[in-house]
Amino acid sequence: MPRILLLLSLALLLGACTEEQQNRLTRLGVTWLEGNYRVTYADGEHVKSWELRDSKVTSEPEKGYYFFWVNKGKERYYVQTPIARTYIEEIP
Repeated sequence: MPRILLLLSLALLLGACTEEQQNRLTRLGVTWLEGNYRVTYADGEHVKSWELRDSKVTSEPEKGYYFFWVNKGKERYYVQTPIARTYIEEIP
């Protein structure tokens, strides 16, 4: 229920904001939501993608980066990608 209220509030806020404000709020919204995500970094022909399960992507718009942890086998890696070249999709 709290997640639904958060998403509804965010949707109402987005409707009353400029595009740049919407982008900032969307980035901050990712910080608060945990779940399953596909994070893709794309710079020209260089494309790298990670799948995060039951995880969280944190953003710091002032610094211009997303931060997250990736599990690969028994290892856990910290990843930092630039917001401007990173795409985040929620996956089932």
